[in-house]
Amino acid sequence: MPTSVIEAYFPVLVQVILAAAVAAGLLGAGVLLGKRVKNKVKSTPYECGITPTGSAKERFSVKFYLVGMLFILFDIEAIFLYPWAVVYRDLKLFGFFEMLLFIGLVLAGFFYIWKKGVLNWAAEESPQDSKR
Repeated sequence: MPTSVIEAYFPVLVQVILAAAVAAGLLGAGVLLGKRVKNKVKSTPYECGITPTGSAKERFSVKFYLVGMLFILFDIEAIFLYPWAVVYRDLKLFGFFEMLLFIGLVLAGFFYIWKKGVLNWAAEESPQDSKR
């Protein structure tokens, strides 16, 4: 066991220094070894080569943000399954029914957003639907 603060945090300091050195080395190697090709297509705002059309200030559909938030929500809920699986044997039957309740609530939320049509990108939104 470490006896001083310096001994306790020395491994952390070494890891931070190594991470900074690796990051600096990789960035330096990219600058030194990378190709620099300049042409008209590369100088356009989008590197994909497609000529930009329209304004950069166009609005995104609200569905884009809804799907992003739902992805984060369900991803976080899936993360809660891992610690439960690790201590499953210690929780016994109580933990099993608690997880069944949790999964049931997650599925109820999923079916609710599915029924509302949030995941249906193909459907066009009418002006009356956007007011609701």
